[in-house]
Amino acid sequence: MTITQFPFLGAITFLPMAGMIALAFVPKERVHALRTVALAITLAQVALAILIWINFDPALAGVNDVRSFQFVERLPWIRLGGLGIFGNVAIDYFMGIDGLSVGLVLLTAIITVIAALASFSIDRNVKGYFLMFLLLDTGMMGTFCALDFFLFYIFWEVMLLPMYFLIGIWGGARREYAAMKFFIYTLLGSVVMLLVMIGLYFSTQVMLLDPVTHQVVLNPLSHKPELYHSFDMLQMMNPAAYLNGSMFAGIGTTWRYVGFLGLLFAFAIKIPMVPFHTWLPDAHVEAPTAISVLLAGVLLKMGGYGIIRVCLGIFPDIAIALSWYLAMFGFINIVYGAFCAMAQSDFKKLIAYSSISHMGYVLLGIAALNSQGLLGASLQMFNHGIVTAMLFVLVGVLYDRTQTRGILEFGGLANQMPRYFALTVIAFFAALGLPALNMFVSEAFVYIGSFQTWQMWTILSTLGIILTASYLLWTLQRMFFGTLPEKWIGLTDVTPRELASLVPLAVIIIVLGVYPGPLIDLMSASVNQLVAVVHAHVPVSTVIGSAAVAK
Repeated sequence: MTITQFPFLGAITFLPMAGMIALAFVPKERVHALRTVALAITLAQVALAILIWINFDPALAGVNDVRSFQFVERLPWIRLGGLGIFGNVAIDYFMGIDGLSVGLVLLTAIITVIAALASFSIDRNVKGYFLMFLLLDTGMMGTFCALDFFLFYIFWEVMLLPMYFLIGIWGGARREYAAMKFFIYTLLGSVVMLLVMIGLYFSTQVMLLDPVTHQVVLNPLSHKPELYHSFDMLQMMNPAAYLNGSMFAGIGTTWRYVGFLGLLFAFAIKIPMVPFHTWLPDAHVEAPTAISVLLAGVLLKMGGYGIIRVCLGIFPDIAIALSWYLAMFGFINIVYGAFCAMAQSDFKKLIAYSSISHMGYVLLGIAALNSQGLLGASLQMFNHGIVTAMLFVLVGVLYDRTQTRGILEFGGLANQMPRYFALTVIAFFAALGLPALNMFVSEAFVYIGSFQTWQMWTILSTLGIILTASYLLWTLQRMFFGTLPEKWIGLTDVTPRELASLVPLAVIIIVLGVYPGPLIDLMSASVNQLVAVVHAHVPVSTVIGSAAVAK
């Protein structure tokens, strides 16, 4: 077996579940052992992610061709034949990654180990906490690796239960309200996604291929190929796989609009896109620090990934027809989120609203539907995940010492906590898009791409740069300069454990700001292929019409 034949994706996805089994045998009183096992599992994930990165071939595009996906694992899972008018059923354990997902696999591994370190502050029901933490880890990683829609949906739903408990049990004073709000919003989106998924399943009919030889599988009795309904997302991207007269067959039909909007609704809740965003500030404020890190660093990215992978891949015609509206909502997210952040006096809520604003750049980049815009959106998801994780860890460091997040309760912290101040400056300046820090690169690509397609929304969205600089610099001034209140004179600077969480993120921010080439190379081929797929099966009149609206 060569290294590329090793089941990396299965290992990196289900390793946390092996960790859950190991934790089950650790007595709940042995808190240090519980923390050590959880941290070891996440460190092992990082090691696997590094091996995936080293052995990943950036020249292979993926997107809609299984032969150019990498680390593919495919096994028959559910096979039902002879169902008459309902057709034969084929559901596979189908995993694989390309340039659209490899960065998010790396991001998930990095953010999870940072969250595990931040979780050392949990001192109540530690065993239950880490069991839920590792289950959430499996759901997150599997979502970025699954290529069968049924499997994708299972991983998507697996995340819901542990996040509900992690907020509802280990959260703040209003944890039950925040957890329930998160659960209802996400479940509503999941139900709509399920309905569209079923419609796609009954619209798609394919001949089964051998996962190794890619040859058509014959019926063992008749020795003839049989047609099966399939949840294979790559087949759903192929117009030839749709049954004539089925719900989602054709181009630009009413049902395709319904399918696209249904999936967009499910993913927009997760981003979150205004007006489906109101669950996020409550969830962030009440969640423990480590869960806020995972929520902003990884879970929000699933919404953007879903739009890029599923909505654009399966409904490219509708994506082009509605791209003007995506650009508009991107602008709304950027500016509305920034204005809301500026109005906050709670440090954690300010960062939560800043996440809404920064995820607007993902929507704006997607709406461009060109290589620069989609590359910017993909880079923004990775870069924002790193920066926002660092910001929430910084919030948690201060809250652990003071039990308050009120911005106006501080002042003069720069001299009292110089290392904390230096790390905060790096995170703040990265968030406002300062050149030579990572988010400048992704936002620049978003603006370059979107300006080619939607000049008006791009120009208006630049207001977000000014607003972001305003609320972050204002926060920096109020918290770190001036006179230190007497009650904070005894505050200690960051500890070695906290530095272990913050310094790696700061290094990534600086390195990718100065030299983003390796990350761009990972994504470029897949982004270019996706742009080709989006425009391949769309009537020329539709493309011209969209361009006319843009101008």
